[in-house]
Amino acid sequence: MALGLISDIHGNRVALEAVVSDGVAAGVDRWWVLGDVVAIGPEPVATLEMVCNLADVVITAGNTERYVLTKDRPPPLREDAIAQPELFDVLVEVEASFSWTRGALAACGWLGAISDWPLEVRSTLPDGTRVLGVHAAPGRDDGPGITPHREEADLAAALAGSHADVVFAGHTHQPTDRVVGGMRAVNLGSVSNPIVDDLRASYVVLHSDRQGHLVEHRRVAYDRGAFLRTIAASGHPATDYIASFQHGDQIRYPAERPGAPVM
Repeated sequence: MALGLISDIHGNRVALEAVVSDGVAAGVDRWWVLGDVVAIGPEPVATLEMVCNLADVVITAGNTERYVLTKDRPPPLREDAIAQPELFDVLVEVEASFSWTRGALAACGWLGAISDWPLEVRSTLPDGTRVLGVHAAPGRDDGPGITPHREEADLAAALAGSHADVVFAGHTHQPTDRVVGGMRAVNLGSVSNPIVDDLRASYVVLHSDRQGHLVEHRRVAYDRGAFLRTIAASGHPATDYIASFQHGDQIRYPAERPGAPVM
């Protein structure tokens, strides 16, 4: 069997379609979607419709689902803007972004479906390997998450008690494949909104049978020009910010570095 694992789609249906097409060609017959599906992107409803119609799909919640459903927000918070007035415009744009997504989903009756998503998904592979899928870390939808550069002891502590042999996560948008504390820690990267210097969509295919399993990291090119046109036409209040990822303006790390998979 082949399990496709994706996360951090961020309302980018163009990239999602490319990843799903690549996964089907690679033999994927079921999917895990590990959070951050719709927010900070121009097509929340179309993306969600496609995700929910994937073959044998299980979806977990990410931190941006929480922001859409509740009054929780990422920094800067109100008190930050009071202390530093130059942050006020950012605060307003963040609020507008998540409110826009909530409104789009509410108008189409999708808020209830998102609220039912769990924080974790588990499975035992045919070879006996215990697999856990989360957005950031066991029991958490946010925090430092799995990255190539996180201190080994710190990451091992975050994964302790997970009762899994392999933990898959997203959240940090940094493809990672490490062994810490005897546990394999895999970050899928992101389908959209890249922060590494390879702007292609990143995801994982997990192949398994009774003889063993193989974690395959994959990158997929997609029509970023088409996506930029979708952003511009969407009416989203943070179009410049979303487009900045597609222009490479949000790059913070090289794609290939210790702890990152070679793809």
